[in-house]
Amino acid sequence: QVQLVESGGGLVQAGGSLRLSCAASGLTFSTMAWFRQAPGKERDFVAAITWRSGNTYYADSVKGRFTISRDKAKNTVNLQMNSLKPEDTARYYCAADPSFLSIIVRAGDYNYWGQGTQVTVSS
Repeated sequence: QVQLVESGGGLVQAGGSLRLSCAASGLTFSTMAWFRQAPGKERDFVAAITWRSGNTYYADSVKGRFTISRDKAKNTVNLQMNSLKPEDTARYYCAADPSFLSIIVRAGDYNYWGQGTQVTVSS
């Protein structure tokens, strides 16, 4: 059974930090990513990483503040979020796919998703 399980969300003040984790099981993925969705808005790309080479890609809105990384031993992808802003408030989802040859930023292309974890940044 393929599973992606997120953890690490919560409430933080603006300027603070949070670290999200996504534990994958049941399949070897080529690319893993984080998306986020605020109420009434579309699910937006945040960051992605290729499993084999560790290449990363970020949305402009988080570049320089967020860092995506992978832990091969734990089959986990992490998202370190620093200098958080109220506009970062959203439900954050882990996504993965075993077939991508490069980083994909469109949510509809990912076949596997976690249940999401809420991140709330207060001003």
